[in-house]
Amino acid sequence: MITLQDIKQDTRVRTYIQKADESLVALGFTEHSFAHVGLVAAKSKYILETLGYSPREVELVQIAGYLHDIGNLVNRIDHSQSGGVMAFRILDNLGMDPVEVAEIVTAIGNHDEGTGKPVSDLAAALILADKSDVRRSRVRNRDIASFDIHDRVNYSVTQSELTINESKTAVQLKLHIETEYSSVMDYFEIFLNRMTMCRRAAERLGLQFELIINDQKLV
Repeated sequence: MITLQDIKQDTRVRTYIQKADESLVALGFTEHSFAHVGLVAAKSKYILETLGYSPREVELVQIAGYLHDIGNLVNRIDHSQSGGVMAFRILDNLGMDPVEVAEIVTAIGNHDEGTGKPVSDLAAALILADKSDVRRSRVRNRDIASFDIHDRVNYSVTQSELTINESKTAVQLKLHIETEYSSVMDYFEIFLNRMTMCRRAAERLGLQFELIINDQKLV
């Protein structure tokens, strides 16, 4: 069976992730390289593992998390769909079981808020893991004076934690924001669609989605 470790060691995968991120550097986007995909894979694992999914389902969602942004190699627009096609080709060539390929491709193809929906449990976990990765270290522009709203919002987040409560009824995204760089309203201006998607993803997993900023519950 194909594992996350197999995917991480695949030269094609490493090249595509690196080159995709280089395109986003040119476009002025925040970091989408190995740190991001590794964190998304880890958060996806945490979600399904905590909810009691099988070890194989946990492995598959990690693979989806690691591969989810390779479509940026083609273009930022519709990168989830192109990424799904690229992942299909890689996994199919590796000889992965078609049912498992389908699960991963579906999750990748539905992770973006533009067109994606939490159509499966793996897709829901990937959505929550991806959309919760907001942090200062993703900002590559070091000139604060030239920050756009995405830079300001990410730079303002000094702590970010995604947790499922003990009773497994809610998933919480807890953020600490330094408001001298960005207001809470700035956060909502660019992340409202993402938070709506997170709410629907949480519901798919039988959870409520809660957003807590500076110890204040907002959603």
